Amino acid sequence: MTTHGQATSEAGFSERSLANRPDEDALPIGLLPPSFPSDYVAGAVVPYLLSGIFYGETPSVPMIDLALSKEEAVPIHFWGLLYEGWTPNAEKEGYSVFSQGYEKRGPHNERKRIYMSATTPDLIDTKYRGKIVHFLEQFLAQSHDGKPMMESYFQNYYDLYWDLHVGATGDAIPTEVRQYSSGFNAVLGFWFPNLDIVLQNYLQTRKARPALKKWLEARVQAIVDGKVPHADSTLVYYWMKNAGTGENFRRIDVLFECIHNFLALSQWGNMVYNVAAKLEPTQGDPNVQAWFTRTMTNGPDKSDGSPFTPLDRFVMELFRVISPNGASLSSLRRHNELMGSNYNAIATTHLPASMDPRHWKNPTEFDPDRYKIAPTSVDNDEARVTQMGLARCPFSKEAFHVKDGRKVELTNSAFGAVYSEIDGTPHPVVDTAGYAPFGFGYRRCPGEHLTVEFIKEYLRAVWKQKISFVKLDIKNPALVPVNPGTVLLDNIAFKRAK
Repeated sequence: MTTHGQATSEAGFSERSLANRPDEDALPIGLLPPSFPSDYVAGAVVPYLLSGIFYGETPSVPMIDLALSKEEAVPIHFWGLLYEGWTPNAEKEGYSVFSQGYEKRGPHNERKRIYMSATTPDLIDTKYRGKIVHFLEQFLAQSHDGKPMMESYFQNYYDLYWDLHVGATGDAIPTEVRQYSSGFNAVLGFWFPNLDIVLQNYLQTRKARPALKKWLEARVQAIVDGKVPHADSTLVYYWMKNAGTGENFRRIDVLFECIHNFLALSQWGNMVYNVAAKLEPTQGDPNVQAWFTRTMTNGPDKSDGSPFTPLDRFVMELFRVISPNGASLSSLRRHNELMGSNYNAIATTHLPASMDPRHWKNPTEFDPDRYKIAPTSVDNDEARVTQMGLARCPFSKEAFHVKDGRKVELTNSAFGAVYSEIDGTPHPVVDTAGYAPFGFGYRRCPGEHLTVEFIKEYLRAVWKQKISFVKLDIKNPALVPVNPGTVLLDNIAFKRAK
């Protein structure tokens, strides 16, 4: 992979990528149709064929060692979706916290904290929940009863995505932005760059990207200038306020996060589908269905002495057993620089950790009550670390105070898991290696609270509207890309009780 600040040719390739670019005679003749553009083959297909992703160990503590870095830890064939060239150019085109090493994020994981300043529970309650509820009203509209549900989901998802980021919906989202959005998602799901459907969507995103970037730049400036109605109901508003003029979250990084988040939020569609599959009465999970009825009947939001409400715990357990985000990807520190080794990465898988009997007495049982006594990011302090036999906390506990006028600070557990304290009240996350769907320690997903609340609202709507799910008998259901490497059959529908 490239290092930051490399020279770039007029064609968009760095010197290194040009040096690695094979001659025409060396291209994988016979593996690909001759219609595949040579720059796509050299920039996406060849690196993919040279690459490997290996499974790492299952953590015993909720932490990934810093030797496994997030620096440029993105599947090698995706760089052309994110950057003008086919290799990363973060210094000029933007960084993401999801692909930047800990040592480059500023003091005490500052970039992660700035990102999370826009996803804290108080903002979800007061600024974002209405947008989520509106999306669910459109998605679960009665006119869609009995129809494949994921088609309806994606008819409305991109409006929600851009509304959350920059306050744009409907005609305010240009055609090119929608083309980029759908193309990006298709490449993620279908994955293999030797497939024609991936090629076509890849080219669609690259063609649309200049218009997307121009629109985003104007939209972010309008938010800064106060020209976007209810601008304080967007992620960008808080990123800009809390980054200030600091180098650890530049304006160009804000733009880049708005694009990179298609990776981060792709798990929402996967989760919506798989929750429906669990609740489907004939082929679903009876234990999940019983817990859902019990949770919603007995007061889903009541306080019962746990850090988490009954609905919190039910949704967290759904995430544990479904695990829509399969793994945390890391780049490797190399002992010997072998041919092709710079294309390899290691994956710390989430589901095996969540199902590990070292962490739970009943790992295969669906049991939301396990989180009543599970350790949280508040519990994992220096005393607990000492009790575990460690000499000191792996990560120092330093608070980041937001600059947007709220009494909010972002701090972290002994293992680096960042969480918020709002008006002096902590809002922790479960901090054990046995709860892995959002990653481990300092690598934990900064959008976790937003994602959990999205699914909670989904379940509230299902319960309130008396919606049930049915598996459709369709000969050729549509293929729906939802997650990296994940394509679903659009063969579940929802219906209302009569």
